[in-house]
Amino acid sequence: MKGFIKPILFIIFSVILVTSCSRKKDTFLTRNYHAVTTEFNALYNGYLALEQGRSTLNESYADNYWDILPIERMQIQEEVVLPGQSKNESFNRAEEKAIKAIQKHSINIEGKEKNPQIDEAYLLLGKARYFDQRFVPALAAFNNILNKYPTSDKINQVKIWREKANIRLDNNEIAIKKLKRLLEEEELDDQDLADATSILAQAYLNTKSVDSAITQLEIAANATKSNDERGRYRFIQGQLYNTLGYKDSANIAFDKVIELNRKTPRIYMISANIEKIKNFDYETEDKIVLLEHLNELEENRENRPYLDKIYHQIGEYHLNNQSDSLAVAYYNKSLRTNSQDKLLRAKNYQTLGDMSFDTSRYEIAGNYYDSTMTNLLLNSKPYRIIKRKRDNLEDVIYYENVARVNDSVLQLVNFSETERLEYFKSFVETLKVKAEEEKEKAEAAERNTGLATVNNKIGGQAQNNTTPNQATLFYFYNPTTVAYGKNEFIKIWGNRTLEDNWRWSNKTISGTGNTVSDISIVASASDEERFDPQYYISKIPSEGKVIDSILKDRNFAYYQLGLIYKEKFKEYHLAKSKFQNLLNSNPEERLIVPSRYNLYKIYELLGEGDEASIAKNEIITNYPESRYATILNNPDLVSLKDENSPENVYENVYAQHKNQEYEEVISKCETYINAFDGDPIVSKFELLKATAIGRLFGYDAYKKAINYVAITFANTPEGLQAQKIESEVLPKIASTDFVEETDDVSTNFKVVYKFENSDSDKIEAFKNTLDTVLKNVKYYTLKTSVDVYNPNTTFVIIHGLKNAQVAKTFDQLLTKEDNRKITEPYFAISSANYQIVQIHKNLDTYLNISNN
Repeated sequence: MKGFIKPILFIIFSVILVTSCSRKKDTFLTRNYHAVTTEFNALYNGYLALEQGRSTLNESYADNYWDILPIERMQIQEEVVLPGQSKNESFNRAEEKAIKAIQKHSINIEGKEKNPQIDEAYLLLGKARYFDQRFVPALAAFNNILNKYPTSDKINQVKIWREKANIRLDNNEIAIKKLKRLLEEEELDDQDLADATSILAQAYLNTKSVDSAITQLEIAANATKSNDERGRYRFIQGQLYNTLGYKDSANIAFDKVIELNRKTPRIYMISANIEKIKNFDYETEDKIVLLEHLNELEENRENRPYLDKIYHQIGEYHLNNQSDSLAVAYYNKSLRTNSQDKLLRAKNYQTLGDMSFDTSRYEIAGNYYDSTMTNLLLNSKPYRIIKRKRDNLEDVIYYENVARVNDSVLQLVNFSETERLEYFKSFVETLKVKAEEEKEKAEAAERNTGLATVNNKIGGQAQNNTTPNQATLFYFYNPTTVAYGKNEFIKIWGNRTLEDNWRWSNKTISGTGNTVSDISIVASASDEERFDPQYYISKIPSEGKVIDSILKDRNFAYYQLGLIYKEKFKEYHLAKSKFQNLLNSNPEERLIVPSRYNLYKIYELLGEGDEASIAKNEIITNYPESRYATILNNPDLVSLKDENSPENVYENVYAQHKNQEYEEVISKCETYINAFDGDPIVSKFELLKATAIGRLFGYDAYKKAINYVAITFANTPEGLQAQKIESEVLPKIASTDFVEETDDVSTNFKVVYKFENSDSDKIEAFKNTLDTVLKNVKYYTLKTSVDVYNPNTTFVIIHGLKNAQVAKTFDQLLTKEDNRKITEPYFAISSANYQIVQIHKNLDTYLNISNN
């Protein structure tokens, strides 16, 4: 009998268990079974996944301490997520657990939920969707709790999370209204109060209500149980006070963050210290105490991860204290920490660039600005500001390099034989020292890798079918050969920037004053020649034509630098020195008068009246026919448009270009290029001349002329435009192949009358007659134009025909009377082929093809 008890008990227990699992009965056992299963299975695992996902979010999120921190640390991603997809697998798993709890354990009887854990499941569902940045579905989950479970013990939390979702959806006004109502109607517990007021503060920040945000953050900081949150809220309070200009209140808030010390993330404490230091008044407060505090921050071992920020702030201290060399040292120390804060790196580079700019070291400033831009968001406002400043430096860097190099060459030209020998002996000694250092480095590298490196196999074994000999022959597998190659490259080319066309002769060596030509002289020398002073002496120019060319380029560089410093940078002392150096260097006649006039204007700006009077009298006395003398004699005319000004002359020539007077345009451009040589307007005339050449002589001549502008005026807007034409336009029009002239291929045709060596009056009379005749043509709207083909040929064109056959038999459209008026022969051509004929001047080729 006892043997039957255990099976009977097992059966009874199984029946009870099965009946208790039913979600259709509202029994004590059913409710508690599903509640316990929901809480300790689905919800437990779901919240584990949620916390794992939040940890991943926090690890991947980096606060921007240069701006007001958001209340909640969560990076909003812009990419669109399709239905069924998730940005984070942990949140997807948490959502699945919540849905499983709802689907398998919900006890909904007569519209009422009997499982007390289902509201918690919906809350988990909403949180998972919220952190997965699917805010609309999250809002739906929170609203479902409010509608179905109004008596839930989580109802206040749900209301807070709902408004968090509303804020993420930019429904800030709705969130403020409902959160204020919640705070008025409910007496919230500490953490709920902290959550409600902190998120309300975020809504106020989004609506620019800074005062209200500060008030709510004060409540949140006092109510929260988390020191992490308290430190963040206090820090944001300090930031907000700073935006309002209340530095004392801000410092009090930052002090409260600092007092938390290790109770809150150290980044908050370090950032609070730095923000307090930024509020320091260098005129009234004790700078020695501040420096001691900065040194303490620097020497504290716990602050090592934040040395990039500390070094930057010490650099700021020294900069404000006029200790420029110390400031530069600390900015560079900050950069050497390899900080992950791009904005901090950008500020370091920008400050170093500004310091170089202020001391007129424009080439170095340009390099710093380049580095600044690499750390800024492309096309952002700070990026555009730095780029504009960097672009303005392009010309000054180029001309300073030309002036420096040519000055050096001319100095060598003027040296005596003894001076040259002494100079290059010293130069050769420097080369020998460098060669010895490179040899020692190579030997050290060989010792480190072992003499047998070349014979070693990669990883100790030959890979696949590669023999040991083959493996070791590959250049980059051998550290010794790589190190040697790097040294050789630097020795020959210097520190080259990683960019296209790095070998071009107009590229400068990064961080040096040498040009590629200087380096190539050393590189092209044999080992014996490299250490022979006579080799370098033999390279000094001796021909008068070459020396004159170098002198001319140097003087033009001086002139351009004077203009740039005067007009772009308002560096009048620098501009004055450049113009004075130019006038002391026996410049070409074309540069003398404009240089003296610019010096006169600079003297006026600097308040040097006596010097200005001397410069003015010299121009009026020695150059009375110049337009500058006219301006000085008639100051009232300065505000009027000078008919002889380069700008006005250019406009007149351009009008002739529009009128197809190409021969006259080319001639006048050449005249004015010589007359205004040294003036920025020259590049405009050169580009206009190139365009006229192309219109008159065709593609090959145009290509050559554009190439000249692109190379000669590379740093001007016209030069850049020419470069763009050369790279983008010319390849598109290079083909001389004619297209098939059928109605399927071409839809526009022209009728062309050709005039050889005819005067303009005859052509104009024919065009007028043709215009009169075309008015009598029915069914077509036709127009005429006159196009220059080449210096000896002009076309009169009829436009508006859509059919090839009609164009070829155009005379049949005319009445007999009108035909008697138009006796000139014509030919028909498609618009596409007409364009090719005008570009390549290959009319004879086209006529031969069309007649066959």
